[in-house]
Amino acid sequence: MVAGTSATTLSGVNVPKDISATAFLDVDESLLGRRWVGPSPEDLRLAEAIAQTTGLAEPTARVLATRGVLPEDAARYLEPRLRDLMPEPRGLKDLEKAAHRLVTAVRDNDSIAVFADYDVDGGASAALLLDWLRQLGRDATLYVPDRIDEGYGPNPTAMEKLAADHDLIVCVDCGTLSFDAIAAANAADAVIIDHHLAEVRLPDAMAVVNPNRQDETGELAHLCAAAVVFLVLVDANRQQRDAGAPTPDLMQMLDLVALATVADVAPLIGLNRALVTQGLKVMAARNRPGLVALADVAGLDTPPTAYHLGFVLGPRVNAGGRVGRADLGARCLSATDPDEARALADRLHELNRERREIETEAREAAMAQAEARGLDGPLIWAAGEGWHPGVVGIVAARLKEATGRPAVVIGLENGEGKGSARSVRGVDLGSAVQTVAAEGLLIKGGGHKMAAGLTVDQTKIETAMERLGELLARQGAGKTQARDMRIDAALMPGAATVDLVTQIEAAGPFGQSAPAPRFAFPDVQILDARQVGSGHLKLRFGDGMGRHIDAFAFDGWTSPLGEALAKARGARAHLAGRLSISHWGGRQTVELRLEDAALPG
Repeated sequence: MVAGTSATTLSGVNVPKDISATAFLDVDESLLGRRWVGPSPEDLRLAEAIAQTTGLAEPTARVLATRGVLPEDAARYLEPRLRDLMPEPRGLKDLEKAAHRLVTAVRDNDSIAVFADYDVDGGASAALLLDWLRQLGRDATLYVPDRIDEGYGPNPTAMEKLAADHDLIVCVDCGTLSFDAIAAANAADAVIIDHHLAEVRLPDAMAVVNPNRQDETGELAHLCAAAVVFLVLVDANRQQRDAGAPTPDLMQMLDLVALATVADVAPLIGLNRALVTQGLKVMAARNRPGLVALADVAGLDTPPTAYHLGFVLGPRVNAGGRVGRADLGARCLSATDPDEARALADRLHELNRERREIETEAREAAMAQAEARGLDGPLIWAAGEGWHPGVVGIVAARLKEATGRPAVVIGLENGEGKGSARSVRGVDLGSAVQTVAAEGLLIKGGGHKMAAGLTVDQTKIETAMERLGELLARQGAGKTQARDMRIDAALMPGAATVDLVTQIEAAGPFGQSAPAPRFAFPDVQILDARQVGSGHLKLRFGDGMGRHIDAFAFDGWTSPLGEALAKARGARAHLAGRLSISHWGGRQTVELRLEDAALPG
């Protein structure tokens, strides 16, 4: 229910004085069943200090305050510089050794194989290495395992074959737990560059570079594999320079690091934030054929943002590993010929369309099963016969987003389940999955804080999920209200200008651990609501004084939002979502990605 509000003013809108005690705009239950929660009193005081000190608009100051930015650090935060945040690469164990082996492989003309995971992080990591080697006049064999036939990571058969024909095998975004596979490759040198959680014991490789090794400090544990590869190449360039040898331009490779960081849901904090900020600038120059082709086939005609990396480009790169040929993504990202890149991008685009169809069917079945089991526990999970292994991770992410809880989705076949898991902020899912595997309830399992994979005997699923739920509950999973939705500030349509949104975007990039700010538009008039495309909701709302904004809700026409707002033309409503700038016909306008609404009364 929604009632009136009182007290302090923000951008011409009244909001409650004690936001911590009442729902924001008194929305205790929105059209999607959520309670709106505003900034804490502490955040409001910090935002006021930032605005007074810097002269930034109050909504921008709110965004910085919720990220804990102090007034004296605001200017530096808005312009993160890589040189200020770059660590000493050799602080990672085995990194200097791994870089040296790459340098000697180039010098001695060794035959090199790159073994990569089939997701965006693996593909981008492989493309980084291939690009670096190519600029030094060396080619390498790319090997990406088939998701269904070979599963995740190095396997003994493939590694033994690669070792027979190569002097060096570099495993990227995989290999940390591949003891048997690394042992099978003893005819060649093996280097592992990874970020997944490690055991105390490590494979018998020449080097294992991984910020999530048990003997690391954990200061760089938030890096994706591509970022770790980048650090290795920084040191390899250093060794090249010391030897008087040429060095590739690593700054121009940050587009790949940015893509992997966002798509792998790494937290956009510290070094990651600087990597993505710089990488987006590199990507905007459109110099990498594969990324240009992917952007063009997706119809992306604006400068890329983190949103585009995560929701436009990333899914297409992933599509090959999910429902097509596993190496398509890495081949597209590493392509140097524009025609080849376009052909690969076209195929990935088709596969992504096919993936969406498969995902929709599995998502609906998984959500129905999870709802029947109950959505109030520390873990949401579902398992189904024949669910495609390539989409269970996406479906798990959808369940997590819908419930605010860690989620596991498992596809069953021949008495065995292969699943993917996604976590929420503050809950280390990878370590919990690894514990359940060590206890014998899983055939295998591992990952990192926000995502994990597992294989389980069908007869043990119930017991394994119960145990995983217990471990996650100890970390606080399920204690937060699943339906709470954070609101950063309230605005009126006239205040949501292109200049303001541009200033707010400078506080980005937005993503994991740094979500894009969400704004509420209170008591606005619904001018129009209609269906566009295949089930999307387009809305136009205004302030009654001639100022209006268009809003979109993807797949929202048949949702409670679409059903209610379509009947509310001419009526008043509270709307909430994230702002962006639309580039159309040479004009820039502000749009709202609508996420929720409430009807006063």
